[in-house]
Amino acid sequence: MRRQASIMHLDLDAFFASVEQRDKPSLRGKPVVVGGLGQRGVVSTASYEARTYGVHSAMPMHEARRLCPNAAFLAGRFGAYRAASRIVMGILEDLSPLVEPLSLDEAFVDLAAAREPLDLTDASVLALAGRVKAEVAERTGGLTCSIGLGSSKFIAKLASELDKPDGIHLVVPGTEVETIAPLSVRVIPGVGPATFDRLARLGVATVADLQSRSEHELVRELGRAYGTALHALAFARDDRGVSPDRDRKSISVEDTFETDLAGRDEMIPRIVRDARLVAQRMRAMGVFARTVTLKVRLHDFTTWTRSRTLEGATDSAEVVAAEATDLLSGLRLEQLDQGVRLLGVGVSGLTTVAQDRLFEAREDHEEVVPGGASGSGGPAGSDGSGSSVPEGTAAETLERRAPRWLPGADVMHDEMGPGWIWGTGLGRVTVRFETAETGPGPVRTYALDDPALHLL
Repeated sequence: MRRQASIMHLDLDAFFASVEQRDKPSLRGKPVVVGGLGQRGVVSTASYEARTYGVHSAMPMHEARRLCPNAAFLAGRFGAYRAASRIVMGILEDLSPLVEPLSLDEAFVDLAAAREPLDLTDASVLALAGRVKAEVAERTGGLTCSIGLGSSKFIAKLASELDKPDGIHLVVPGTEVETIAPLSVRVIPGVGPATFDRLARLGVATVADLQSRSEHELVRELGRAYGTALHALAFARDDRGVSPDRDRKSISVEDTFETDLAGRDEMIPRIVRDARLVAQRMRAMGVFARTVTLKVRLHDFTTWTRSRTLEGATDSAEVVAAEATDLLSGLRLEQLDQGVRLLGVGVSGLTTVAQDRLFEAREDHEEVVPGGASGSGGPAGSDGSGSSVPEGTAAETLERRAPRWLPGADVMHDEMGPGWIWGTGLGRVTVRFETAETGPGPVRTYALDDPALHLL
């Protein structure tokens, strides 16, 4: 634990939705929902106006439409989100060389390692946070962020959640234990739905309840590593450093289908395509993988995860596709004929060095999560999900699945200029012509094949 609140956590507020509201003046102050728009799509981000109706991230899109039918439902523009993220991360990197991005919209900053010496008194770090917020808003065209300041990563991230949106919150060093005591035990990193249920059976609902349990009891119930870590965090003991070079452990591509796939003939082309996307990401990162994983979710949400560790490491799309296809052959045909709602290909065991002997499999693993099991329908990587390879980020999913003429996409008309897709149907597309600088603009409808209209 540090004696000063020298760790900052910055979180951009409702990031994807806020970028859309920034660039689309007619949506400012109105509910906006960004995510997959199909029958099985999920919400990636909801604006705060939409959240008042109960819409939240990871919610099925059909449920969001029921709760807030008048919201603007947009498919998302990964390029715009990435550009805004680069600006914000650049601001933080100018402040300190120790910046640990957690995603496009949040990061830790070690203020003790600032490029210019800082006065780390409480008043000074609060003033610094205010200057960072102002610069973020100015350079991103008005995006807001919430900033937490604390003596550890756990406390700084918690602090940013305590004053959202558009706030600054400092947990004064020495007050950490009393600050977190009344909060739900869910605020502790790693306490997901399954662990929360196990703790509830022990009578633990708040951090104060957890503080009243001995480390021995937690180890007995949760295992040594997890029980010990949970007991430490209950008393705000967290000595993790800010790590700008945190390695990515896996890469994966997953698709949830509008209509269930039936049989291998429909699955193999998807596996080959996903393997190609995974290989492209490996080459972009300059890494090779030693383990290939196939994930299959059936219509009843039973999820099969099969992995194979190779004798070598590869970035070849052909090798990844061949191994994933071979893993598929291990599933019984009658299982696949029931209908497959999700299919994913992933790699792990990443290294910067390629190795030979790529086709000699050393070890196979299989994991099955029955339908209806805790976390089986939730995001991969969540507590109890049973997935050994995390799903791609929501932003990557948006980028991967962006077909033409989706609501929210940018367009250009030869006469009207720039605009965005309001909606499509019956061979027509409706466009609102406006930009971040113009204010709300007019709406026009065109045929999808109108030669004057161009998708950007």
